[in-house]
Amino acid sequence: MQNPAPEIELLRAAYAAFNARDADATLALLTLDVALPRFKGGFAHGHEEIRAYWAELWSEKDINDEPIAFHSEEGGRILVDVHQVVRDLAGAILADKHIGHRFTIEHGLIQSMENCPLPSSGLGA
Repeated sequence: MQNPAPEIELLRAAYAAFNARDADATLALLTLDVALPRFKGGFAHGHEEIRAYWAELWSEKDINDEPIAFHSEEGGRILVDVHQVVRDLAGAILADKHIGHRFTIEHGLIQSMENCPLPSSGLGA
């Protein structure tokens, strides 16, 4: 990959803050009208709803999302190949897989993210 774009640095910072369970630092990287997927389906909208969702999520599961590769797409979106490990609070692994996160960035902040399949060509492989 060429020199990391500001968008990729933004996404790296967001993953690091999320993995550290630092809601304030993560929310500072999101637009006020952000939309993020919920683990059990649907979307959480806006900082207040997302903060409440994360508090509930982190009280039930330990999720670590490690970005492996970043791919620019049409419309300025970025597809991230993510190695996700989900553990219960006792540390037992519930899931260990690669997933796709597609981000839309507006004015230097994350506006939305959606879960999506990774292309079968194996991004980042």
